Formats: sequence, C-alpha cells, structure tokens
Amino acid sequence: MPRHAVGRLDARPLAHEILIRVETTDAFADVLLGERLAGATLGAADAALATRLVYGAIAWQGRLDHHLHGLLRRPLESLDPAVRAALRLGLYQLLFLDRVPVYAAVDASVDLARGAGRGAAGLVNAVLRRAVVIGRDALPLPPHGDPLARASVEWSHPPWLVKRWAAEFGAEELPRLLAANNVRLRTAVRVNRHRSTRAALLAELPAAGVTASASAWAGDGLVIERGAARLRSLAAWDEGRFAFQSEAAQLIAPLLAPAPGMRLLDACAVPGGKTAHLAALCERSGLLVALDARAAGLRRVRAEALRLGADVVTLAADARRPPLRATFDGVLVDAPCSGLGTLSRHPEVRWRRRPEDVPRLARLQYELLDGVAPLVRPGGLLVYAVCTLTRDENEAVVDSFLRAHPRFTIEHAARDGGAPPALITAAGFLRTLPHRDGLDGFFAARLRARL
Repeated sequence: MPRHAVGRLDARPLAHEILIRVETTDAFADVLLGERLAGATLGAADAALATRLVYGAIAWQGRLDHHLHGLLRRPLESLDPAVRAALRLGLYQLLFLDRVPVYAAVDASVDLARGAGRGAAGLVNAVLRRAVVIGRDALPLPPHGDPLARASVEWSHPPWLVKRWAAEFGAEELPRLLAANNVRLRTAVRVNRHRSTRAALLAELPAAGVTASASAWAGDGLVIERGAARLRSLAAWDEGRFAFQSEAAQLIAPLLAPAPGMRLLDACAVPGGKTAHLAALCERSGLLVALDARAAGLRRVRAEALRLGADVVTLAADARRPPLRATFDGVLVDAPCSGLGTLSRHPEVRWRRRPEDVPRLARLQYELLDGVAPLVRPGGLLVYAVCTLTRDENEAVVDSFLRAHPRFTIEHAARDGGAPPALITAAGFLRTLPHRDGLDGFFAARLRARL
C-alpha cells in the first residue's frame, strides 16, 4: 500500500491505513486514530468521517464479511489485506452511511485498492457494484430458524460470544447488548481536582470549540460531545487539569474510599489512569505505590503522574509475587481481562479474543488477588475490577477468592458514597452495562479484610 504524507491524507485513505494495521498487527484502532488525527490536516467533517469509518468497519466486520463471502467468487481470506480493507470500507458505506453517495463509496474504495496489485481495483469495483445491484436490504442473513447464528451475523459478533451472552443475559436482552456494542461511546475525561474543577473546565472548553457536559455517573467526569480531537492541543491538557478516562473507569478508584494520608497500592497499575485518580482523591498525601510487571508501561505511568502533579512510587514486579512486606489501607487489583465490556470503544477486541482466553484470564485474576491479599491490613479494603461482562471473570473469581480467604467479606459497593446505587447489583457488586447504562461494561467487588 502506498504511504501518504500525513498532511495529505483525507478520511478514506486514513481509515484504510488504520484498518490494515489493526488487522495485521496487535495495534488498537483508537490509539492509531488518535495519532494520525493529531498530525493530519483534516477538517472537522473529515476527521469525524474517518473516525466513523474506522470504528464502523471494524465493529461491523462480521456482517460485512458474511456478505462479502456471498459477493466474491474467491475466498475473502485469500485477498491482500489492503483489498479486504477496501472492500469492507466500501460495503460499510453502502450499508450504513445513508449520506454517502453510492458512486463516492464505490469509486473511493476502488482507488484505495489500486496499489494492491494487478486486478485488485477491478475486483473491488465488481464486488461493490454487485452489492449495489442486489440492494442492501436484499443481502441475505442466516435464517431465523437459528437465532444465535443470525444474531451473530446481524449484530456482528463472533458466534462463541453470542452463545455465551445468550446464556448469561437471556435471549430478550441479548440483541440490546449486541446493538449497544456497535455504537461508539463518547469520549470522557476526568477533571484533575488537584488543579481544577469541573465547573471551571466546563466554562472554558466552548472557547476552544469543545462541547461537553457533566457526567451523570462520575463526580469529576465530563462527556465530550464535540471537539474531542482538539483536547490534547489545549493549555488545560499541558497544565494537567484533566485526563482521558472513561466514565465507568472513573467509578473504580472511589471504591477504595481513598482519603488524605492513606497507604494505597495499585497492583496492576499500567496504563496509570486509576493510579492518578487515587492520587487526586488522596490530595497528594500518604503513600501511593503503582506496581506492574510491565516496566515499559510504568514509564507511561510516571509520565502521566508528572503531568498531573501526582506523587506516585512505581515498582516493576509481578503482583502474584509482590516483593513487599508492608501492608496497605487499600489495594486495587484492576486485573488484566478479556476486555469484552469495552467493545464499543475497542471493537477489534471481539475479533481477537477466543473462548479459551476467558478461563485463562480468570486463573490469572485469581492469582493476582491471592498474591496481594496478605498486603491488605486488618480492616482494609481490597477492590477487584475488570472491564468485561463474563461471569467467569466477575462473580466466579470473587467466589473462588472468598472461599480461599475467609478473612475477607463483600462490602456493598455503594457504602459511604463508593459508587452510584443504581449501578450496584443485589449482591453488592458494581456492574455497568452498555445497553442499560450507556457505559463500558465494568465489574468491581469491594472486599473488606476482617479486623
């Protein structure tokens, strides 16, 4: 694929480049898009189109590929990644973007395929024009007789995940969850209360062309309605007055009931958003240790802490075997997980995860809790959090931990203002769901060590 100078890119070549990289590497679309938009001379409309093309083509990839298999006369998998990306972009526009003229969707996709070898442009042209002739409403889906297979294609999720969620959420709720995962959530930021207030930041953003509103769930949160791409160019960013953090993620640090003078451990600290939040809630006093096995990631934690004025001690170590003897008032285990609660924000995750990842990660999550349990002082708090919806990584991990560690007991997550009561389950856990709450899917348990 020919490389374009950043400043010369328009929306479709930019989206095409990102789709290829997401498919052929382990990169994430949001990171690539943020980097490219930061350097590209795109107007607001083109930046918005590029964003919609990237997220839409990845989220709907399962349905697009289902239709492409029927439209092609050769296996989709045999094509060059650049051709697959051009086909997906073109078909996505034909199926889901009413305001894009048919000729623009087809011709632009043909142009994108020209550098992919002999015959690539002609193939893309023929396939997309075949789709136009058939009509988007006539492109076939699996029969209604197999509802899970149909839901998998219709809502573009892998079959194993649809089957799992059908069992956990029920057939009636399943389509709402799948549909919500295909709607990109708005960007959210957390105001750094050490350096600003929500009211002050809200008042100054409009002058920079940014429209925002106060989060309904997170006390320091703002939801960005327009102009998110401009945020890193603002003086408020350079001055450390806000940080990017989803609304659901902002609900985790308060569960530790952080207060000035406390000794806290963030046991899986990278990339550092919750570490910085804890520092702000503790008003930069006490001791805050950020531990993680990824030494390179801890450099990012330190850099963000410096930008935000947070006092953090970093330690590169495996939380399953922490080299610490001291105890803490609170320990946070924001554990590695399948990430299946963040499909709106990270649509590529649904295509990268496999069924065997869930039990593997659940074992790791238990081992992390087991490793840090001795570091929680009598009467202290241990908070377990993950951004996934699978019960195996949620309640089942907590159940296993409590059976092995009877000195801990579940404490209601809303106690003492820890989390909004509307987001708490009957068992006292924090749970957010995309289709019910308009948030990423998070789970958190607040566990109190007996005196």
